[in-house]
Amino acid sequence: MTAFDPERFEAEKYREYFTELQEAYKASFERMRGDLDYDSTLVHAVDQFVLNESEPVWNADTDSFEIDVPTEPSPSERVASAGVAAEEAHIQRMLRDYRAVLAAELRSRFGLPPADEEPGSTDEAND
Repeated sequence: MTAFDPERFEAEKYREYFTELQEAYKASFERMRGDLDYDSTLVHAVDQFVLNESEPVWNADTDSFEIDVPTEPSPSERVASAGVAAEEAHIQRMLRDYRAVLAAELRSRFGLPPADEEPGSTDEAND
């Protein structure tokens, strides 16, 4: 594991931290399908059509990872283009959870302490 340096992360993430990023994305995908029990077709569509163009960012003000996702076309439009039907509200809840899981996985991969709130800790995961 490469030691995490918040000041270098943005410039070096795809060179110095690529392995950790790949591992975090893979573990997040598995957790969304397993632990949080989201529909695997929807998880796959979000993974392949939304998160494939996402950008992990370190927010120095909050000492946390944020996952920026593309807005054009919208995540819902991207999921629909994959042939997956889901309500907008469900996609947004799932994407919120997915981003939180991914941020937590990144913290774990880089040996940072967990954030205060654990993803999926509410009853909203599958509503």
